[in-house]
Amino acid sequence: MVNPTVLNPTTLTRTPAARAGEKGSDFAELSRRMAAEGLLRRRPLYYVLRFGTVGLALAGGVVAFLVLGDSWSQLFVAAALAVVFGQLALAAHDLAHRQVFSRRRPSEAGGLLVADVLLGMSYGWWMNKHTRHHANPHHEQKDPDVAPDMLVWSRRQAGRAQGPARFIGKHQAALFLPLLTLEGLNLSFSSFKALRGPAVKRPVLEGTLLVAHFAVYFGGLFTVLSPGKALAFVAVHQGLFGIYLGSVFTPNHKGMPMIEKGRQLDFLRRQVLTSRNVTGGPMVDLFMGGLNHQIEHHLFPSMPTPALGRAQVITERYCAELGIPYCRTGLFTSYATALHHLRSVGEPLRGAH
Repeated sequence: MVNPTVLNPTTLTRTPAARAGEKGSDFAELSRRMAAEGLLRRRPLYYVLRFGTVGLALAGGVVAFLVLGDSWSQLFVAAALAVVFGQLALAAHDLAHRQVFSRRRPSEAGGLLVADVLLGMSYGWWMNKHTRHHANPHHEQKDPDVAPDMLVWSRRQAGRAQGPARFIGKHQAALFLPLLTLEGLNLSFSSFKALRGPAVKRPVLEGTLLVAHFAVYFGGLFTVLSPGKALAFVAVHQGLFGIYLGSVFTPNHKGMPMIEKGRQLDFLRRQVLTSRNVTGGPMVDLFMGGLNHQIEHHLFPSMPTPALGRAQVITERYCAELGIPYCRTGLFTSYATALHHLRSVGEPLRGAH
């Protein structure tokens, strides 16, 4: 469907027909429909198979690394492990949303293992950040994912940009892919930085796990490989890992309408109007870990990944009943839209003297 570029005022309130035909909010009715289909139930077998496969792939990568030894062929292992790390990040995401376990403790234990130990990223910091994103997606003041940093996400932010963001913002569409190669390292750097802040509730535990991760990671690389090969391995592994993460998370919101300060939306419209689904079938499902059904994921964060496809059909039909724009597009079209948005919002910087 066509990507909405502005928030139409008629979408901000419920339609008369909807008000007359249901009890409670528009979202409550959608939630009842999802529950009636059994889409909120946990899917333990699915996650056993999925996480087991990723675990085997990680183990296979480690074995291949040890067998190959000091060889430039290790760069192929680095590329393969970048994909495995991407899948681990998606696993940590599902654990944080309690899609795997309904209780907090096993979800947290799994998150610490996957995020801190295997990825070198703080589970507590990322969960705090991601929870704030879900609460106010694409809100200029409240969503940390669109906070101005190295990139600007709106013309308002571009007008206020200073320092490196002002320079990068001029060319951010062209620089976006190169910058993604640093995203994996940026997540680890931000994790260590966050240990001193309130977002991480267990800084000693997470700090210890993060240090242990990098001790094993760099210790293994520089023990098995020569310094030059080790550095090349890190560049390929972390660079492709960052690109993978960006390829998964960029299509979901970038280029969708931003919610400005003072704009009031109910929960259903706040999530649907700022999110974009990506079509493409089972391969895209696998590549994006179910986040291609971003609208449904934002509406029902704890819904297991295999239920999102059926939920998509129900949600799109329900939005049609209420007259709410529902955005669904192809993977490469979503990338083009996101890059066009980055170029457009950076235009004021290119015209500035």
